[in-house]
Amino acid sequence: MLTIRPGTDTSTRRGQLARLIAPDGERLHDSDLDPWVADVFPEQLLSLYEDMVVARRIDTEATALQRQGQLVLWPPLIGQEAAQIGSARALRIDDFVFSSYRENAVAYVRGVTMTDLLRVWRGSQFSGWNPFDVGMATPTVIIGAQTLHAVGYAMGITKDGADAASIAYFGDGATSEGDTNEAMVFAAAYRAPVVFFCQNNQYAISEPVGLQSQKPLADRAPGFGIPSIRVDGNDVLAVLAATRMALEGARTGNGPMFIEAVTYRMGPHTTSDDPTRYREPAELETWKELDAIERTRLLLVSDGVLTAEREALVADRAKAVAKELRDGCLSLRARDPLTIFDDVYAEPPASLTRQRDDYAAYLASFVTGDEEATR
Repeated sequence: MLTIRPGTDTSTRRGQLARLIAPDGERLHDSDLDPWVADVFPEQLLSLYEDMVVARRIDTEATALQRQGQLVLWPPLIGQEAAQIGSARALRIDDFVFSSYRENAVAYVRGVTMTDLLRVWRGSQFSGWNPFDVGMATPTVIIGAQTLHAVGYAMGITKDGADAASIAYFGDGATSEGDTNEAMVFAAAYRAPVVFFCQNNQYAISEPVGLQSQKPLADRAPGFGIPSIRVDGNDVLAVLAATRMALEGARTGNGPMFIEAVTYRMGPHTTSDDPTRYREPAELETWKELDAIERTRLLLVSDGVLTAEREALVADRAKAVAKELRDGCLSLRARDPLTIFDDVYAEPPASLTRQRDDYAAYLASFVTGDEEATR
């Protein structure tokens, strides 16, 4: 297997994409990546395909819920299924995930329930789940901040003498943030067991990646002493291989690695965004031809694994998860406003208690006489 050494670039084809499944479904070969997916046979690939189909259905169902007024906001991931599923399936249970707000497919793989996935987007709770139950921190909205958290956690792993790793998910826009660059400085200096997983979906909200970087984003990491690889983010098998490679290097003392998964955000930045204002329809159509789910389907069909019966089972699974998501969303109820003060401190300071009392008095000022009489 490939040995990862700090300060080197695992891809000798600068600017090119490492790929194992072509857009037409052909199984390609790569001497660096093939050893890392030698155990992935058609049956295992079918499982990855199902995950991607389910992830897309989660996304379309949640988007529909937002349009129907059931969610305040939703950050679509459509088009990025392979990047998220391939990388998440490479993780062990004792690895820890630090994500941005778009990694809903990663959350699905880590075992986050559909109800917990939607709590924050429905506005009924400030956090969706207990991070330690699933090995994944709740989403970070501040761009790039989670990279620092991932490195700090990884440094803690080293001090504990464990062989786990952490992974930070972020978009192309986050590579221009100070937090991300500072995180790479610390990761390299302390040889932290962390994987920087950049989903280059071509747009930082409305700004194209070419505006902020004249070179591939993967070229930045070696300047910090971190090896990098640029992989086709719409190729679930290549993403799985690259992430396994990076995690193995992290776990065995070789330090951090940077993965640039080149993909495309087919939908809006969030449901409050209108992507037609900053990108041409032809661009979207070009990327649809590179769709991760379709290329995987073509390969599975050619291998004789994806029959009509199995395709129906995959569709049934996606339908069941979508129902779970919708039912979970509609079951959520608004919490008492005063719970905003809960769980801030183990022992609330006097200042927080005063703020809570003031807020309680403010809320009470809106109670009418009739409401007071019914209490």
